[in-house]
Amino acid sequence: MIYEELLIESEKSGIKIKEKSLKYGFKGLYKNAKVIINSNIKTNNEKSCVLAEELGHHFKTVGNIVDQSNQSNKKQEKIARNWAYEKLVGIVQIINAFKDGINTRYEMAEYLNVTEDFLEDAIQHYREKYGEYYRIDCYMIYFYPFFGIMKIF
Repeated sequence: MIYEELLIESEKSGIKIKEKSLKYGFKGLYKNAKVIINSNIKTNNEKSCVLAEELGHHFKTVGNIVDQSNQSNKKQEKIARNWAYEKLVGIVQIINAFKDGINTRYEMAEYLNVTEDFLEDAIQHYREKYGEYYRIDCYMIYFYPFFGIMKIF
């Protein structure tokens, strides 16, 4: 999903998006159906990753969770990130990339319009969720010890 599509989807959900410079290393912030994306982010792929996570906060978390020294806040942050991983790097999207001849993580990140770091974190999320592998239809996605996809007959 590209950044512009996420912007349109956000507007349809009544969420206002604004880009402006943020301090203290924040890439995005969410509060009361408003998202701010750091305008210093250079690529739309990274903006998509940040926006998806902030939308995860809208749909899945509550309250002010900026203080990440609080364990409850860390859990809510993880919930929002996991939502973003499944939104932008879904299992079916991974299979579609494989079907379209995508062979490397770099190519897959580009194909899915996400950063390589985001893709890596999404793979880790699925490893935690499914274990070593996940089977869907005639495909096997391996998450451990190496990430890979195989068509099975």
